[in-house]
Amino acid sequence: MSLSHHAVEHGQFAELSRFRGEFYSCLTRRADALFELVDAVLCADGPVRSLVELSLVGEHRRGHGGLYDALAAGRMDIGRLRRAVAAVPLPRAADGRLVLAADITCWLRPNAHTSPQRILCHTYGRGKDQHIPVPGWPYSVICALETGRSSWTAPLDALRLAPGDDAATVTAKQMRELVGRLMEAGQWKDGDPEILIVVDAGYDVPRLAFLLKDLPVQVLGRMRSDRVLRRAAPPQKPHTLGRPPRHGGEFAFSDQATWDIPDAQTVTKTRLYGTATAQAWDRLHPRLTHRSAWVAELGTLPLIEGTVIHLRVEHLPSGAIPKPVWLWWSGTDATPLQVDLLWQVFLRRFDIEHTFRLFKQTLGWTRPKIRTPEAADRWTWLVLAAYAQLRLARPLAADLRRPWEKPNPSDRLTPARVRRDFRHLRPKTLCPAEAPKPSRPGPGRPPGRKNTHPTPRHDVHTVRKTDTTKRRTKKSTTPRPRRKG
Repeated sequence: MSLSHHAVEHGQFAELSRFRGEFYSCLTRRADALFELVDAVLCADGPVRSLVELSLVGEHRRGHGGLYDALAAGRMDIGRLRRAVAAVPLPRAADGRLVLAADITCWLRPNAHTSPQRILCHTYGRGKDQHIPVPGWPYSVICALETGRSSWTAPLDALRLAPGDDAATVTAKQMRELVGRLMEAGQWKDGDPEILIVVDAGYDVPRLAFLLKDLPVQVLGRMRSDRVLRRAAPPQKPHTLGRPPRHGGEFAFSDQATWDIPDAQTVTKTRLYGTATAQAWDRLHPRLTHRSAWVAELGTLPLIEGTVIHLRVEHLPSGAIPKPVWLWWSGTDATPLQVDLLWQVFLRRFDIEHTFRLFKQTLGWTRPKIRTPEAADRWTWLVLAAYAQLRLARPLAADLRRPWEKPNPSDRLTPARVRRDFRHLRPKTLCPAEAPKPSRPGPGRPPGRKNTHPTPRHDVHTVRKTDTTKRRTKKSTTPRPRRKG
């Protein structure tokens, strides 16, 4: 091994040790127990099946009772941990810009009747178009995406949605604070390309772009295939009386007669999807009304113009029938090169699903039976801190593959394979947790005495209809009206 390679490896270990030290300083109560809990998650032999079994990992030197006690009574400075995660080197796109993906994932708790602030979360069943509402805690997660095919992302923030929160408003506030931390950490400077934010169809993309219009960001998201947008208003003819129109003609996604000639069109040969055809129309906007999220806005509602991209592929890898994808970009005057870049970046958004799967199936994010939402937030950030250490250990880990697995080069290891070797990397890094002190468990409630302070039970939050809304008594015979915005 050359001297320069030793220097690079020493610098990588120093970066990992620096983050571990910063993470330990964020723990203000039960610090040693919480720190060793994260090490147990990283050094376990297999997926985390239950929280109490982590006490059997050699790196966890405390008893099984201290695990849940650390989550219930421990304290951590989440704001400082947010800044520490934002300061870690982040992946970037081919042109050097930051690409942030936001999505909502749910921690399902259907039987936790004593846990407050549960919301009905929409989950996908095994049948076609089966959306089953299950009580749980939804979390809005923001990750930085890599370029190319990869199962790695960089989770930067996680925020639990409280009952009654609007997803677009909460995500906009969360994104605004994250961009401020990235600027403070030097991840974005003046003159750098604008940050690209990618979301899926569950968000109101034009509203998200409107809420973030004063930041150096661009928003890209998918829209439903039944949307109807408006073109720019034509110039008013001279000597015409009355108020000038604010909206032009309709652009219905489901009516090809309203599309007209696209402003840009590209045809690309892909390996997985065959021929991909993308068409773009410039300066389209939704017709907003004083309803739903805009009910509190006073005066004239804004015109939020953007570029609509229609993507069609020849076939899907699964063999299913491909459906067209409609994207909306907050920028205008898109060139054919930008159109190709935008729909390819949107496909990279689905890399965040690999991170969610790793959180739930390998790191055991949804395994603990936690009662309070505050403890759930604490455990969520412990899992994010563990994943950040995996990213820093990525260039240091060896490929400890199973006999039936194919070998991978060191720069193509998945997060699960990096976790296999973390036990050997841990002794070379900073481990500030002190040895546990001997203690005895408390006597508990005497045998035969009933519990005189039962835990209160909480109902699941549901959206209630207003008193002015009347429920339909019979099915309407008129067809469903087309959406106008």
